[in-house]
Amino acid sequence: MSQEKRKIIPKKHPMPHQEAKVRSTNFEEVALGYSEETAILEANRCIQCKNTPCIDGCPVGIDIPAFIKMIAEKDFTGAIGKIKEKNNLPAICGRVCPQENQCEKLCTLGKKNEPVAIGRLERYVADWELAKGTESVKIPETNGKKVAIVGSGPSGLTAAANLAGLGYKVSVLEALHVAGGVLVYGIPEFRLPKAIVQKEIDNIAALGVEIKTNYVVGKLSSVDELMQEGYDAVYIGTGAGLPSFMNIPGENLNGVYSANEFLTRNNLMKAYRFPEYQTPIRVGKRVAVIGGGNVAMDAARTALRLGAESYIIYRRSFEEMPARLEEMEHAKEEGVNFELLTSPIEIKGNEEGRVVSIVCQRYELGEPDESGRRRPVPIKGSEYEIPIDTVVMSIGQGPNPLVQQTTPDLETNKWGNIVADECGRTSKPGVFAGGDIVTGAATVILAMGAGKKAAEAIHEYLQG
Repeated sequence: MSQEKRKIIPKKHPMPHQEAKVRSTNFEEVALGYSEETAILEANRCIQCKNTPCIDGCPVGIDIPAFIKMIAEKDFTGAIGKIKEKNNLPAICGRVCPQENQCEKLCTLGKKNEPVAIGRLERYVADWELAKGTESVKIPETNGKKVAIVGSGPSGLTAAANLAGLGYKVSVLEALHVAGGVLVYGIPEFRLPKAIVQKEIDNIAALGVEIKTNYVVGKLSSVDELMQEGYDAVYIGTGAGLPSFMNIPGENLNGVYSANEFLTRNNLMKAYRFPEYQTPIRVGKRVAVIGGGNVAMDAARTALRLGAESYIIYRRSFEEMPARLEEMEHAKEEGVNFELLTSPIEIKGNEEGRVVSIVCQRYELGEPDESGRRRPVPIKGSEYEIPIDTVVMSIGQGPNPLVQQTTPDLETNKWGNIVADECGRTSKPGVFAGGDIVTGAATVILAMGAGKKAAEAIHEYLQG
């Protein structure tokens, strides 16, 4: 049927959610997922245009119109199979990818209406498969070559799955006691349930991928030693886990966390399930989160669920916030307080060295800076104080330097990121890198795209 003759439904079918007042008191998943009926209705919004711009917007190149057409025809097995041709973590991507800035941004339907809800449809068929159980996967015949993957985040897992599919013996080396990287330590349960992550990792392990936890590369073995031990290539996907701070007075007080530590203690160490897990975290009555990205939203919403009054302190306005609009709106609905055009200048403590308040200064927006956003300019004499028990710094993260420091001939830039080309090739033959360790902190799907490109480059390198 032509676009002119068919009736276009202008808006996406809404995603069912837990009510804000209910979800703000629990760590269960906020978005509940489409029903089969809603998924089919949404899939039928796709006009199956010939130029397929949505594929161009996908960092891993999923044939989006094809899998959506299969959903419309109730061929869910075909739909998940089509997605998995390019993406081994569909249940994760359907939840945390910023589709609105990627595939959905380029959707033809979105020029005059709301784009097709591509991410929600991806989640639907991924969850459908997880619920019914994945079919046993035939492990490809090994080609005799071994590859070590350093880090089990989205980039490393993607590279591992792609290389295993090409017949390589792949070992994923993870420093922590659980595989998943940022997917398990950084993203809260209410956005990405850890059981979903584990199922996706189990599916990759079923391809013959070996996953070794508690393996700190740079301590147990260096990159050079891995190659001496018989690995033909090494892929470094260690992410960006080194926190940044503001260097203001009081940052050394008890009660000041990096967002990385705060979220890791809640997600990986299960502080939110105390006393079932005896690893609690003290938040007090009021928590201030400094920053405006997705990590800041995760920290503020986590603090709220732990029983604190939660504040986001950000030096620009709501419109300039880099976080996903959906996450910001969810935070506001749940009761997070937004102190905008504001930045902390001092953290105050008591005689015991614990945080008691934060001193802030008001800002106004000036001319645009190099990012294109209007530069925040401090207003003289606008200082004020907020009583606070806990401060969480969420102003960016850099690369952990351990691998770079123990691999002296590996080129890095001034920020400590590994220098690699668009296919992941580094200055060291046989060593590849991708994701946040190369680009700085970015999105899950961009890290996956880097892992996929690097797997192709490693294959090319090892096949001569």
